Amino acid sequence: MNKERRKELERADALISEAQSIIESVRDEEEEAYDNLPESFQEGERGEQMQEYISSLDDIIDQLDEAMGTLGEIY
Repeated sequence: MNKERRKELERADALISEAQSIIESVRDEEEEAYDNLPESFQEGERGEQMQEYISSLDDIIDQLDEAMGTLGEIY
């Protein structure tokens, strides 16, 4: 792989890292909002939906981590 393509992959890696940070921040805010709900809401439909969102965001973060690892192996 030439220098120019490696540089493009490094740029993509940086953008993925930035996206991951944003998603982590949103996930943390959602977790905090969930933790601040009264227990009755946490156990209700709203709380369950929030937990699903948090879980989905965790999955996305893990996938982005994997993508960055693979990119790092390439360049």
